[in-house]
This record gives sequence, C-alpha cells and structure tokens, in this order.
Amino acid sequence: MAKRFERVLVTGGAGYVGSLLVPQLLDLGYAVTVYDMMYYGTDFLPQENPKLTLVQGDIRDTAKIAEAFDGIDAVIHLACISNDASFELDEALSTSVNLNAFEPMVVAAKNAGVKRFIYASTSSVYGVSDSPDVTEDHPLVPVTLYNEYKGKCEPQLFKHASPDFVCVTIRPATLCGYAPRQRLDLSVNILTNHAVTNNKITVFGGSQMRPNLNVRDMCNCYKMLLELPDEKIAGETFNVAYENMSIMELAQIVKKIVEEEFPEKAPIDIVTTPSDDIRSYHVNSDKIRRVLGFKPEHTIEDAVRSLCQAFREGKLPNSMDDDRYYNVRRMKNLAAA
Repeated sequence: MAKRFERVLVTGGAGYVGSLLVPQLLDLGYAVTVYDMMYYGTDFLPQENPKLTLVQGDIRDTAKIAEAFDGIDAVIHLACISNDASFELDEALSTSVNLNAFEPMVVAAKNAGVKRFIYASTSSVYGVSDSPDVTEDHPLVPVTLYNEYKGKCEPQLFKHASPDFVCVTIRPATLCGYAPRQRLDLSVNILTNHAVTNNKITVFGGSQMRPNLNVRDMCNCYKMLLELPDEKIAGETFNVAYENMSIMELAQIVKKIVEEEFPEKAPIDIVTTPSDDIRSYHVNSDKIRRVLGFKPEHTIEDAVRSLCQAFREGKLPNSMDDDRYYNVRRMKNLAAA
C-alpha cells in the first residue's frame, strides 16, 4: 500500500507501544515526531535517525503541542496516564491529562492542518459485561476514571471530524509481549515476570475475562490505519483484540511456555488469591476484520516467548524492582503532577 502521509506525530511515542512502533514507522520512510514527557527515557529510540524528532512536552501545554503539529500530516495519540491502576495517582493529574487536555489538543491538530487523527481509547470502556460478545455498540460501563475518561474523549474527537480532518477511534485490548520500553504491569507480562523471576505465578481472582492483543499486532494496526483510504475509517470506532481468556487461562499458558523456555525452572506453581479488580469483558473484534481486513497474527504464546527471550538476553534486569517497568511506581517516584 502506498504511503498516504509523510510526517507523523506520535504522542506518548516514548512509551511501551511507541518504543516498538516508532522505529517501524521510520523504517517505512515516515518522518516521525515523538511528543512525550520522556518519563522512561529515550535510549531505546533510534535517535541517530535523521527522520526522528523528539519533543519533550506535556499534552496539557496546548501552545507547545500546537507548535509540534506544524507540518504534521497524521497524529497517533497514545499519550495518557496509562492503565486503570495509574489512577492510584493524583486524580487531578489523571483528569487533566486524560480528559481536560484532549479536546484542546484535537482542535490544535485540526487548526495546524493535520489530515488524520488516530485515537487510542481502550476496550476497558466496557467495564464489566457478561455479554458473550461485546461489540462497538455495547454500552460503556466504566468502573474506573481511566476508562470513563477514555470513553468521554471519543465523542469530543468526532465532534471536530471533517472531510479534511479524518478521525478514527480504536479500543485496544490489554497488550502483551516484549517492546524496548517494557511494561511489566500488564496481565500477561506480570504473570510471565513472576514465572521467570520467582518460579511462581500469583493469580488475583482468576475467573475475570480479559481480551488480549500482542503489542506487535497493535503496531501493525496503527500502520494500517495510516494507510487506509479516508472513507474506510472516517468516524469509525473499532475494537482491536485477539484472544479473550480468563486470568487463570492466561496463567496456565504462561506456566506452559516458561517451563518450555526455562526447563530448569519447572515446575512453576500457580497460587490464587482474591482480587478487587472486577473488570471482566469478552470483546468481539469482528468489525475491524470485516471492514478493514485486519486480523492479528501474534498470539499470547508468542508474547510470552518474546518476553522469555528478552529475559534470556538480559534485556530486563532487575525486573521486579526497577520502576521503569511500572507506570504507577515510576510516576509516584517522579512525583508527577
């Protein structure tokens, strides 16, 4: 597919997804601007690439981001106080970043002549649902401020859509697998870290259903959304998930793969303990396959193997204690405000 755009800005581009996506975009020939607070550093980005521009900035600084939007063709908006647990942080911080900053940023992008805006919402907007198939028109039943705000931003984006400013929202599942700026506070990644590091997996609850998506497929989805014709995506919302499994099923996959990858660690025990995290939903991603032809190719097993390889190669030192793998811990330690 021919490139439709030349210059792409990725907010939060120095995060988990961005650390994998940005080098791929550069390899495809895009000029990429990363706009990020850089809380986790930038060592993992190919800073020697002349087509990469790094801007250390806060999305709440509308004047600064408006300046960064100058000359940009497409925006992939990843920046946020990410994941439900992050709302242990100051509520005012999360409200200002995830909600209040959003619409002014969208307006700034449109005013700067950006042609396409891709918004990463979340499948956790569905909260708790016993529906066997949660499609895009399912009611949003947020159980945390994180998923409430993610959902509230969606109509704010579409309000500004026009033929010259094409907007699309995706609701990704919980991501998993290795990326250069690793997160170890997401379900499959947590379980794998515990299995490799402690020879034991602790499952909180276990029956909750969670949709999952390999971070490599997430990157493939964003690349596709940059290339598709306007009429395919304008004003649309898509679930992006692959395998829906219970937390206990995830733990059993992790146990199996880690024991294969590190036979000396077998047997790895699975211990269950109660959880107050009640989020449970079974996401249906038929629409993105039907309308856009997008089909994930990388499994949860692949994600666990990629993490095992990273552990084996020494890429995840001090994986239990280093706060760079844990969003909430890092932001608390930085006293983010």
